[in-house]
Amino acid sequence: MNNIKIARALVNQATRRLETAKREYHEGSPAYAIRSSQECVELALKGALRLVGIEYPKKHDVSNVLLRFADRFPTWFEVEKMAKISRTLAEKREPAMYGDELSTTPADMLFTREEAKEAFNMAREVLEKVSKLISDYEQHTT
Repeated sequence: MNNIKIARALVNQATRRLETAKREYHEGSPAYAIRSSQECVELALKGALRLVGIEYPKKHDVSNVLLRFADRFPTWFEVEKMAKISRTLAEKREPAMYGDELSTTPADMLFTREEAKEAFNMAREVLEKVSKLISDYEQHTT
């Protein structure tokens, strides 16, 4: 399977996660919306890395790899911003899933609707940029 097909498949999965994030936000589960937004970012950025020939790490935050290979991306892709979003949402992944076990605070009590909306907007931005990256890449290689 070539890099474009893999990237597209990852973006398709990322799109489904973003749809889940939106649904969960509207249904009142901010923690699940944040977790789904994080998964969207992770999958989309792994698609971007694969597209430019980088084997992505098998972990949730790909910010270090993005920054290391920033020269492989166009300037409009804003690698530093994409890396920051990856890092920010990856830090929220575990508490969004399990809550705070030390204080026995459930996940949905840790996050507000505003935080969920912010996570969704970050994920949407990443997904849009990665989708554009793939489209641009396809235009220049076909």
